Amino acid sequence: MTFTTFITGASSGLGAEMARQFAALGHDLALSARRTDRLDALKSEILAAHPERRVELYALDVTDDDAVLATTQQVKTDFGHIDRVIVNAGLGKGAPVGKGKNYANRETLVTNVLGAFAQAEAAMQVFREQKKGHLVIISSVTSVRGFPSSMTAYAASKAAVASMGEGIRSEMMGKPDLDIDVSVICPGYIRSEMNEKVKQKVKYMVDTETGVRAMVEAIERRKAKAFVPAKPWEALARVMSVAPLQVVRKLM
Repeated sequence: MTFTTFITGASSGLGAEMARQFAALGHDLALSARRTDRLDALKSEILAAHPERRVELYALDVTDDDAVLATTQQVKTDFGHIDRVIVNAGLGKGAPVGKGKNYANRETLVTNVLGAFAQAEAAMQVFREQKKGHLVIISSVTSVRGFPSSMTAYAASKAAVASMGEGIRSEMMGKPDLDIDVSVICPGYIRSEMNEKVKQKVKYMVDTETGVRAMVEAIERRKAKAFVPAKPWEALARVMSVAPLQVVRKLM
């Protein structure tokens, strides 16, 4: 039976590149996003390179709980099973707290937190029914500590979903009848559409293909938690977790 991976937020950036790399590994793909025109182009690209693959597309706004559940169930119906769900859809908007732009922070929190919970709920319903599956939560290295200014809401959202993933994994440890793995992947700075407009030089930034390759490797190994690329982010995450906030600001 072919391995089926469902990726949300797959129309661009990390999601699109994960789709390319998982297709190269032999996965059939269910891809969702709000922008279906870009999904069409991605599907054509993948099938041109891997004509033996199956790629199905789904229009989805992850802030619509009912749509998330219905779409996930439709993926299960279309493919007969779902082996892996990658909770990837998200926003990077934000503003300094107290500057009168709470709408930007709220939009990020609703999409990144409530949307992720809805996706996890839908995925776990399928996995519990199947008695197996792999839930992957895309968090961020920013989940380790609070970040200032326009990054505050984003970092907080990624801390929330990292905790969610760990909580689900803890529950699955007490369910020996269920073969369900949960991975929390914390990318460092990877070039994508979310950050392409950032003009200042960012430390430790890697290109999309390199960064996503590290993500895919960690996902394939079903690591419980991974900071990627491992160099320098595994070491930096350990330092960030204990260093004074002034030091963290200088590191990042």
